[in-house]
Amino acid sequence: MNPFTFNTARSIRFGAGAVRDLGELVRAGLGSRVLLVTDPGMVATGLVARALDALKGADVDVAVFSEVQADPPEAVVMQAAEAARAAGAEGIVGFGGGSSLDVAKLVALLAPGGQALSEAYGIGNARGPRLPLILVPTTAGTGSEVTPISIVTTGTNEKMGVVSPHLLPDIALLDPELTHGLPPAITAATGIDAMVHAIEAYASASANNNPLSRMLATQALTLMGGALLKAVHEGTDAQARADMLLGSMLAGQAFANSPVAAVHALAYPLGGHFHIPHGLSNALVLPHVLRFNIVTAPQPYAELAPFAFPELARLEGQARAQAFCEALAKLSRDCGLPATLREMDIPEDRLPRLAADAMNQTRLLVNNPRELTEADALSIYRAAY
Repeated sequence: MNPFTFNTARSIRFGAGAVRDLGELVRAGLGSRVLLVTDPGMVATGLVARALDALKGADVDVAVFSEVQADPPEAVVMQAAEAARAAGAEGIVGFGGGSSLDVAKLVALLAPGGQALSEAYGIGNARGPRLPLILVPTTAGTGSEVTPISIVTTGTNEKMGVVSPHLLPDIALLDPELTHGLPPAITAATGIDAMVHAIEAYASASANNNPLSRMLATQALTLMGGALLKAVHEGTDAQARADMLLGSMLAGQAFANSPVAAVHALAYPLGGHFHIPHGLSNALVLPHVLRFNIVTAPQPYAELAPFAFPELARLEGQARAQAFCEALAKLSRDCGLPATLREMDIPEDRLPRLAADAMNQTRLLVNNPRELTEADALSIYRAAY
């Protein structure tokens, strides 16, 4: 067995109604003064008020930064870090979807003032120390609550990542009740995103692909493959929501240690140029990237297929891998997601630019089980069009 490293959050708390424990956890582990990082939409749902009630009930002095945007730009990260310093925050609570959690991680890192954001980009460049950190996801998709990764939009449309164990939270607090109000489209897109995390982690060509990540990926797909459609179409089904949130977290642990590849590399330019939500961007290119990969590397996908779609166990080898691609495409359609780039009003003449930008994601492309050139990327975008 090859040597590997596996890192995850120090503590994970999971359960319906778990957000009610937030105040006690903060008081015990973060201090009496915190900054809660979230977004305007989350405030409007009333969920932030539930978190604030728990914090104030434990006599925690809390300031709120609620200006997080999707695909957060550097300026928002810096504003949030300044808000933490102005509030004298002793700890940070991230509350919301992946963008809010990503910003919260960086605020915890930057608020002490020991390092500039520009110095932290890349793998292993974040030095710390950071403020104590609790992350509370309200979507079942990104797994950000257990990953050492934060993605920031730099310039006009480029994205860069900070990747470091320093970003892993002290506590990940998961309450499936917080996801019951998610609209079907968001449930679908974030759910496919989480499935992509499991699939790419399992198939990753990374030298750190490891037995723990593969085990977590298969369990994640077992949970989510059986729950996603019900969560989309019966949004208050408690079991489906719990399975999706747990599956998303397990997939997050998997890809945090066995990193993702070409699906994400081709998804990022769609978000950067056309502001398509990350989960939907993944869904749009997923079956096409997998069809490309199985030409030379069918085995991991054939192994994964029955975990998400048990009926595919009757097939073998390449046929099973191909059926896996088709089943994932059908799942996206059954969830009501758009199936083509054309439906997203992306001009066909922009595809070459998308392909060129995808090749900048070298951090991800090296993990793909089949080498991918710019010409290959363009062919995949055209297939998705």
